[in-house]
Amino acid sequence: MQRQMWYGALPATPTHAIRFVALISSRLSRHTVTAIRAGQADVALVVGAEKMHVPQFGLINAGETAVDTLLGSVVPASFALRAQRHMVEFGTTARQLAMVAVKNRRHAEHNPVAVYHKPLTVDEVLASPMIADPLTRLQSCPNADGAAAVVVMSQAAARRHGAKIRVATAVLCSGTYTAMADLARWDTDYRTARLAYEKAGLGPADVNVVECHDAFSIGEILHCEALGLCPPGGGGQLIEDGVTSLGGRVPVNPSGGLLSRGHPLGATAVAQLVELTWQLRGQADQRQVADARVGLAQCMGADKNGDTKNCTVIILTT
Repeated sequence: MQRQMWYGALPATPTHAIRFVALISSRLSRHTVTAIRAGQADVALVVGAEKMHVPQFGLINAGETAVDTLLGSVVPASFALRAQRHMVEFGTTARQLAMVAVKNRRHAEHNPVAVYHKPLTVDEVLASPMIADPLTRLQSCPNADGAAAVVVMSQAAARRHGAKIRVATAVLCSGTYTAMADLARWDTDYRTARLAYEKAGLGPADVNVVECHDAFSIGEILHCEALGLCPPGGGGQLIEDGVTSLGGRVPVNPSGGLLSRGHPLGATAVAQLVELTWQLRGQADQRQVADARVGLAQCMGADKNGDTKNCTVIILTT
């Protein structure tokens, strides 16, 4: 019989530390969920932390020895290639790409732990320095310091501690050596989403709020398509129609996402779960998604060997 898991965001007080039988540092928390289901622990603390704001840090060296990287296909360039392909194949516009950054900054305005809060306009995003055409600086996530923690527990422990948020599923899929074969789609993204929905017994229409890996504006568009929030190629229109904004059918990145909350690599995925926990508890204040009952977190490494080439989807429910 499969054991159910429950989440609770950890208050920032040291007196809580002694209550937990396991301390686990993890980019995601899928392995923690697996450990509890296997009976190896009843309660676990998942911690993610990263120091990224370092002068002259330079580019992340993912896949630094790969031939394509040595020829210039660094991370921003690989996302730019995907953006260009999406624009050619589906007619996605530069303004639609910029709207992702504008929307996520608007959400971050109400998130006290976000790096950036000042509202943006589409024109400001497009006028910012070009990083890799068509992606400008304001469509690229900032390096940021950060830390996040969640508590994961068995159903029995949840009853004792009063936890109310259930882990419906936690799925991890590895990438492939052909990740760049279709620049307009990440196969790993689609495979992970399909498996997560299947295991949770849910579908895209059941999801109320999403936190996804918007390292660049095109990333959010591609992930929304893979998660089934719109058909392939429909991500640009999805953002333009306001579907993913607060007040829309399925708000995406109400935290501000990586683009505005910041991207402290090791803390990012855990921070997504903290945001969803707040949302499902109704504790997100002015960025609260109304009647949120199902939250989905999606996080992935992209195309480079050093960037892990994997994807995780975790679905939380009340």
